[in-house]
Amino acid sequence: MKKHSLTLSAILLIMGFATGQDNPLPPVTKTYALTNVNIIPQPGEMVERGTVVVKDGLIQAVGQDVSIPYDAKVIDADSMYLYAGFIDGLSHTGIKKEENNENENGGRRRGRPDVDDPGNPPNELAGIQPQRMSSDMLNAKERSITQMRELGFTTAHIVPEDGMLPGYGAIILLAGDNAGQMVLREKAAMYAQLDGARGVYPATVIAVMSKFRELYKQAEQASGYEARYTEGPGGMERPEYDPVLKAFYPVLNGSLPIFFRAEDVKTAYRVFALQKELGFPLVLGGLKEGWHLLDQIKNSKTPVFLALELPDPPKEEKKKEGGESEEVEMSEEMKKLEARRAETMEKLESQAATYSENGIVFGFASLDAKSKDIRANLRRMIEAGLSEEAALAALTTTPADMLGLSGSMGTVEPGKIANLVVTDKPYFEEKSNVRYVLVDGRLFEYEKGAAKKAADPKAVASVAGTWNYKIDIPGQTMGGTLTLIDNQGVLEGRISTPQTQQETEILDPVIDGTRVRFVTRYDGGGNMMRVEWTLDVEGDTFEGKVSVAEFGNFDVEGDRVAPPNRN
Repeated sequence: MKKHSLTLSAILLIMGFATGQDNPLPPVTKTYALTNVNIIPQPGEMVERGTVVVKDGLIQAVGQDVSIPYDAKVIDADSMYLYAGFIDGLSHTGIKKEENNENENGGRRRGRPDVDDPGNPPNELAGIQPQRMSSDMLNAKERSITQMRELGFTTAHIVPEDGMLPGYGAIILLAGDNAGQMVLREKAAMYAQLDGARGVYPATVIAVMSKFRELYKQAEQASGYEARYTEGPGGMERPEYDPVLKAFYPVLNGSLPIFFRAEDVKTAYRVFALQKELGFPLVLGGLKEGWHLLDQIKNSKTPVFLALELPDPPKEEKKKEGGESEEVEMSEEMKKLEARRAETMEKLESQAATYSENGIVFGFASLDAKSKDIRANLRRMIEAGLSEEAALAALTTTPADMLGLSGSMGTVEPGKIANLVVTDKPYFEEKSNVRYVLVDGRLFEYEKGAAKKAADPKAVASVAGTWNYKIDIPGQTMGGTLTLIDNQGVLEGRISTPQTQQETEILDPVIDGTRVRFVTRYDGGGNMMRVEWTLDVEGDTFEGKVSVAEFGNFDVEGDRVAPPNRN
């Protein structure tokens, strides 16, 4: 009874209803037990109807005979499928959009910049900023983070976009209120691409390659001189600090690779030529047209991340009124063009299968892929011959290994970071739904799309009145009263619990059709905690979720007990 009382008190505090205390009690729970779930510890393995216990952000136990801690929130994932969280090998996820499109000097995207010497512009206008950190450009509120997480991605190697040397890549977790909570590794790789500057040198691909060689060799000289100066500076001029050249040092000593974006075969050949000449550790990223490179990649053992982007599939033929296909006359030239397009499409869709069949391991890179297309594109690759086991490996174990993360993620094992994805059917089935995602032990729950009845987009809920509600918490339920006032379209309200006999004002209320959203806040000893309420109203009842900061989501339901006060 004492344990239950403590848990209830803690929840009341988190919900922001309890009377003030100088020393707030601990959070509800950071422990979850996913039960009756089909566990895929790694590609090619499965534990049927097992249990996974997560505690304090780590996987604590995995198996069929697992003890469930008393303080765990139990999630009955009956007959669902649990995988290691997916890893995006090269991505712009979470990067601030303003950083992508312009810089403080006007940027290359606005045409020729106003500089005295276009042949020798400032580095930022030339796209030469390898010393920049992606972690400094990360915006935890970017919609792309949520979009990728909803697909089951829990980790990403993020890089900036513009220029030939945009900056260092960073490894991030796809959950957190700020960059400090998300960054796992601040400096993961140097990122490069053969992108010319706009209106200034280096503007062409050949100029970019020439400038890259120049910088790389200058960095070698600067590094060597600095090493000699460190050993014995007597009689030597102090080396000048150059952040651009200094950024190459981890590449020169082999501690960091260069992730070179190479979408097409011509670009890839040019990158290979640079690598052969200069000898830097290379990873090819975002490769789309790589079927000509099989032997070179295989023989050189170059790590590669294939693009998750595919061209849109051909549109279906138009039907006549009788249901027959409408015939469209094409010239011989058009027929040849369509045949070439179909051949290219086939190669693009089957490229991953071809690499797998030839023993080339690879991960995936999202880069310019639209999140809404990624699962469909993966299914298109599987339909073109890629095995589901190989596809899963490219999302989990392989990128974990290539990014040096296999000790902490990529498989479902005790001791690893609790990055997990749970689906109601096998992930690659067309009608499967992502139901739960855990990132660093933080739980996100998603509705089953197929089971939810489509809402009338024109429907507007009548929400005013007094409602009783119940919240499902570990081991018990708690309830209270919610009063909503619709003041000519402006929603106001108060929420209370019998335990405290106090009312709290709701904040930021929104009515969106039949959905009501609002916020309550709790001051936990100077740390303001945000509690988000999402309620779907149908008649005189509602169902929804209460999201309590990093402590997870709780089911809530309610019914209207009094109509609105018209006075």
